[in-house]
Amino acid sequence: MLRIAIPNKGSLSGSAGAMLHEAGYRQRTDTKELVIVDEENGVEFFYLRPRDIAVYVGSGQLDIGITGRDLLLDSAAAAEEVLQLGFARSTFRFASMPGIAETVQDLEGMTIATSYPGVVEKHLAEHGVHARGIVRLDGAVETAMKLGVAQVIADVVETGTTLAHLGLVVIGEPIMESEGIVIRPAGADTTDEAAQRFLRRLQSVLVARIYVMMDYDIRMEDVEAAVALTPGLESPTVSPLHKEGWAAVRAMVPADQAQHIMDELETVGARAILATRIFSGRFSPLSPSIPRRSERDL
Repeated sequence: MLRIAIPNKGSLSGSAGAMLHEAGYRQRTDTKELVIVDEENGVEFFYLRPRDIAVYVGSGQLDIGITGRDLLLDSAAAAEEVLQLGFARSTFRFASMPGIAETVQDLEGMTIATSYPGVVEKHLAEHGVHARGIVRLDGAVETAMKLGVAQVIADVVETGTTLAHLGLVVIGEPIMESEGIVIRPAGADTTDEAAQRFLRRLQSVLVARIYVMMDYDIRMEDVEAAVALTPGLESPTVSPLHKEGWAAVRAMVPADQAQHIMDELETVGARAILATRIFSGRFSPLSPSIPRRSERDL
């Protein structure tokens, strides 16, 4: 049975649970549950602190985990990233009061407060910078400067609004970009069928969230121009219609570009253009999130 670690709280927890539910896995209904077994899919889920997941997976006690890239890198665990999940995105940066520093090189000899000392130490080493000290704090690290604990902080910055409210400015380029990821033990068997099935299901959910299926009719002489606009993931499906000289085309297109692509298809003579939301590998033509103008019978 596949043993998988899931975040038990925070932004990672809700998003991970929603994705697993879309992928067809049973999820807990009570936050007090620490372990549940999905017999039908052959999976045992362990709900752990996000910061601990990389350690358990890296030790080999668990086969797979969902955590943040920042937490993986900070842990120095023997685990590796295998799939980006696209949620809980954030940027990790240095910040301080105006005039303290402008680049990472200016941090030479300064004291830095952070909740991610491993990430900060590695970043400074890569730039040849030696800090006077790195103070680990688990709370709001921006308070460290007001209390004189540190001159600079290194923390997650999502919008910059909080920093501006505190009168802080960012220093240099981002330390790293983080998001929810799937991890496994370093050197794990990549041919394990149970693990590969789990990854395929999550990839299916990602595709379903990003793409819509587009169908349309087009004259045979205009097929090449049309499929150039809708190349699909591999290649579009082109089938002859009963009406001589016409073809039906089906292809996956990025959801955020669907309306623009439909406009361009019209210019090359496409008719009966229909965009259909995909749900984990299946179609959901009645989804309310598909705009009314996505169906055009000209």
